[in-house]
Amino acid sequence: MATPLQQLMACTTVVADTGDIDSIIRLKPVDATTNPSLILKAASTPQYAELIDQALAAVKQLPASAQLPAALEAVSVAFGAEILKHIPGVISTEVDARYSFDIAATLAQARRVIAQYRALGISRDRVLVKIASTWEGICAARLLEQEGIRCNLTLLFSFTQAQAAAEANATLISPFVGRILDWYAAKTGETYTSETDPGVCSVKAIYEYYKAVGHDTIVMGASFRNTGEIRALAGCDKLTIGPALLDALAKESEPLTAQLTAESIVPRPRLAELTEANFRWQLNQDPMATEKLAEGIRLFAADLEKLEGLLAAKLA
Repeated sequence: MATPLQQLMACTTVVADTGDIDSIIRLKPVDATTNPSLILKAASTPQYAELIDQALAAVKQLPASAQLPAALEAVSVAFGAEILKHIPGVISTEVDARYSFDIAATLAQARRVIAQYRALGISRDRVLVKIASTWEGICAARLLEQEGIRCNLTLLFSFTQAQAAAEANATLISPFVGRILDWYAAKTGETYTSETDPGVCSVKAIYEYYKAVGHDTIVMGASFRNTGEIRALAGCDKLTIGPALLDALAKESEPLTAQLTAESIVPRPRLAELTEANFRWQLNQDPMATEKLAEGIRLFAADLEKLEGLLAAKLA
């Protein structure tokens, strides 16, 4: 009899949310995602020291002032390239969170990342550039998609962000299920079920809207807190899940069935396209999304600074 994890894989593309290559080899996901926190965790492990040293070898030939920024990109790409050896699908590599409000810097780094993958013989169709779902990030994604660079809009907490991302023709969005739940649980003190979980409800609303109006943008639920959230979103286009929860799901006995099906959704007209003013106002009116977006950017930026410290010691 199939395990719940196998049943999930039959109705949803399962993506590993980790920088740990050994876990990816063991779990055999289709795709994988990384972020600054996951890269920092992996880079701090002795088993990946050789991978980092190889990535830094070329960087050491650059002028001293250019070495550290180049090192961050080189290490992220090195992990992504190694992960791609073990999965059939795509890897998501994140743009510096400190560029979340800078369109030009986001564009420049995204192009550099794709060029580095290409130099390693990896085509752009196997890479998603992860960008925070700020207005500036979404504008950058629109331009990159027009160039054929595919984007994953991350740190997404609201329907407004999802609507704008689809209107920018982003390849994929990553709504953060667990972080939405965290905010509501802290504010209300309530205990939520899988059916009432605000993060689950948010992803369902986005998924149903996309399918009803014909948006091609892929919905990939992320940031899970428990297997109940995963079960409630079975059938979603993709779900990116950490190794611990993938292992937990594989060990459960209760059968898993698809909860989201595009075929059952009734078509309807699209909403009026968002302007910058409307986007900013609607996001401002959503305290959860506003707070969690800002917090997420700060946390990723802090982990980038820690990673810089680790790499600076190796470059010294």
